[in-house]
Amino acid sequence: MAKIKILLAEDHILVREGTREIIRREPDMEVIGEAGDGIQAVQMTGKLRPDLVIMDIVMPKLNGIEATKQIKEKYPDTAILILTAYDDDQYVFALLDANISGYLLKTVRGQDLISNIRAIHSGEQVLQPSIARKVIEGYYKATMPGSIGMTGPLTKKEMDVLRLAARGITNKEIAEELNLKVQTVRSRLKKTFRKLNVGSRTEAVMYAMKKGWISLHEV
Repeated sequence: MAKIKILLAEDHILVREGTREIIRREPDMEVIGEAGDGIQAVQMTGKLRPDLVIMDIVMPKLNGIEATKQIKEKYPDTAILILTAYDDDQYVFALLDANISGYLLKTVRGQDLISNIRAIHSGEQVLQPSIARKVIEGYYKATMPGSIGMTGPLTKKEMDVLRLAARGITNKEIAEELNLKVQTVRSRLKKTFRKLNVGSRTEAVMYAMKKGWISLHEV
């Protein structure tokens, strides 16, 4: 089995060492490089071509937002997971616009970091629940992205999955909550996206909230 190749972009050596040690214990992952600033992060991504960059926001020479934008422009297939102490709206929305794959705070548990890395590698977008709520509330107050209308009603099972997805948890966690296989969760989400004519979890949740199917207190 090919390992998930990870580049750490973090200027605090102690944090970098701790993150590396957490990842080192996992047989399906390896840290292939470490960058201490944003410029190094961009350069090392081009040289090492990791599957995933774990990126801090506040770094010397080039901040994580600009480094992320440059990496996604030059190497769009490289996934970016933001791991930071900051949850300011300006950071969250700027990074989501840059097409990141995940946004976690440094308060996250080690095992949750690992499960989210695996989720991203399987194609999911992951957001810490507090970040997911911030995103949904922000979009809820703004204009709803265009949708050409539903192509069919959602089933109860599809709504059950969508309500849990609104909390920002991974497909694996949804599967555990509902006693399903992960593949079943993925299938239900894909069917939901098709029925709602949306392209992501966030858009699906926003659509459901606008329709009154999900309320903010459930997020």
